[in-house]
Amino acid sequence: MPEEAPLDLGRRERQIMEVVYQRGQATVGEVREALEDPPSYSAVRAFMNILEEKGYLTHEQVGNRYVYRPTHPRDAAGKAALKRVLWTFYEGSIANSVAALLDAESLSPEELDELTRLIVRAREEGR
Repeated sequence: MPEEAPLDLGRRERQIMEVVYQRGQATVGEVREALEDPPSYSAVRAFMNILEEKGYLTHEQVGNRYVYRPTHPRDAAGKAALKRVLWTFYEGSIANSVAALLDAESLSPEELDELTRLIVRAREEGR
C-alpha cells in the first residue's frame, strides 16, 4: 500500500475502492452502477486510472473491457491506512487514538468486552 494512504484518496476514490473491495474485482461499468449519484463513465474510468497510477488498483483486459482488482488485500490496506492516521494525528500513539475513539463513540458492553479480550491477548503474546 502506498505510504500516503489514506490521506491521498479523495471521496470518490474511496467510494470506488470500497466497491472494488466488496466485489473483489470490477469493471468501470460495474463500479458506476454501484455508486450513488455516479459521475459519467469517463469520469469513473479516469478515477480508476488514477487509482492504478497511485498503486491501489491493477487491471487486466478481458475481451473489450478492463477488469480492475485491488493491489493489496483489504486488511493490509486497512492496516497501512491506520498506521498513517496514527502517525499523522496521534504521533504514532495507539493509546491516544483509542482514547480519542472512546471519547467520540459510545461503545456497547459487547464491544468493550471484545476490546478487553484483545488487550489481554496482546499482553499474553508479549505485544
